Amino acid sequence: MSWAFFGLFLAFSVEGHYNRSNDGVSCHPKLRRLSQMKAKTNLTMLCDFYELTMANGYFQTGLADRICYFDVFYRSVPDKGGFALAAGLAQVVEYIQELRFDEEDLGYLRSKGCFSEEFLDFLRDFRFTGDIWAVPEGTPVFPGEPLLTVRAPAIQAQFIETFLLLTLNHQSLIATKSNRIVRAAEGRPVAEFGSRRAHGPDGALLGARASYIAGCSATACTMADQWYGSPATGTMAHSWVQMFPDEYTAFKTYCQLYPNNATLLVDTYNVLKSGVPNAIRAFQEVLLPQGITKCGIRLDSGDLTYLSQKAREMLDEAGLTGCKIVASNALDEYIIRDLVRQGARIDSFGVGERLITSRSEPVFGGVYKLAAIEDGQGNIIPKIKISENAAKITTPHFKKVYRIFSKDTGKAEADLICLHDEEFDFDQPLELFDPDATWKRKVFTSIEARELLVPVFRGGELVYQVPDLQTSRAYCQRQVDALWDEVKRFENPHNYYVDLSQKLWDIKQGLLNSHEMK
Repeated sequence: MSWAFFGLFLAFSVEGHYNRSNDGVSCHPKLRRLSQMKAKTNLTMLCDFYELTMANGYFQTGLADRICYFDVFYRSVPDKGGFALAAGLAQVVEYIQELRFDEEDLGYLRSKGCFSEEFLDFLRDFRFTGDIWAVPEGTPVFPGEPLLTVRAPAIQAQFIETFLLLTLNHQSLIATKSNRIVRAAEGRPVAEFGSRRAHGPDGALLGARASYIAGCSATACTMADQWYGSPATGTMAHSWVQMFPDEYTAFKTYCQLYPNNATLLVDTYNVLKSGVPNAIRAFQEVLLPQGITKCGIRLDSGDLTYLSQKAREMLDEAGLTGCKIVASNALDEYIIRDLVRQGARIDSFGVGERLITSRSEPVFGGVYKLAAIEDGQGNIIPKIKISENAAKITTPHFKKVYRIFSKDTGKAEADLICLHDEEFDFDQPLELFDPDATWKRKVFTSIEARELLVPVFRGGELVYQVPDLQTSRAYCQRQVDALWDEVKRFENPHNYYVDLSQKLWDIKQGLLNSHEMK
């Protein structure tokens, strides 16, 4: 890894709960020593080139200051699930705060020969001055609803598209996959073990971050613990066992070195004939005389149900009833669910490649679409993207989203997308309808409505206190718990309704009809 890339990687591998340092740089208290490195690292040019050609075009045609509204949303839930989890907002915040063009960037753009000097001078003082609203990290989100909205001058709003999408798409994908795996474990801890199979350093680190928000109990990634506080865990590899003359010596030595964290990998040679017996002997000779009963074994191959059941019998017979059994080896939510159903005696899981890469469906598919512009007089003009593929038709206008909860059950019943300035009396019965099948209607009573999108930036200034990782994790758990179990099914989940207000539906239909007439 080059030093330049390592610096870039570190600069954007920081937690989003910031304190303001003396030089005005927002950073986690532990990371102030990275301020100088961050100041030298500039990800502004991490964008698609057409963001720059469009920006130059807006500048040349007098559209640079036209106020635009863009929505980030996605069209289908990964793995055909019932919902996704939003993650990555903390990194968006940091990117927006650091957004700038330096002289090296301007020199590169000049070398391309397609940008005017006036435009390059404009970029020299470029800063984000717009507004951003977003759902907090860990919020369950559904297809078609905005999980982030940008209001900003055209060049600014257009330019940040690439980084917003790459950040939100990646972490939302890993958070969604992680939560499926955590739910399959039915309360048993799940540790993220995937760094060595991740798609690059930031994939490993930010993937570990997203997995912790979504419910994983720990990570094998040391830096994720150092920067974010996602607890690092891990004891030994097969190579440790092979380095010693015999398996017992390897286990005994490890117990002597780490008596309070002894989890022994028992499948290097033979799980039941040598691995478990040697682990029992090491525990009895090293740990128990010290009064230590906290210990564990890890299974990393073979028939995990059978081996865990037999290992449990052997451990219990030896009086090690408190010894935990950890399982790993290319696990996912379906394998874990089957292990649980088959009665495997597994206390926790380590999940690697299929989590950190979301191997079953490795693309989240979030998009960034124009929803409205302002006419210069403060009037909002809705815009729509039309396609023969109905799923790609956008919902126009500047919007807000309500989540409707039942006061009786505390469960989320539906989401309502409406105009930004619409008001509702939620103490009165509320009738919602399916925007794709308008005859499907339901009246809700005894409800509570909560706005999902919260202000993050106003006039380019951060107005949102980005939570620490523990707070986001706890919030995520509460929000997922508020979903009905039917929505959380892995196969054929209940269709959670995301409905449009009558006013918004009328505007959308009016735009569709007007374009059909042209």
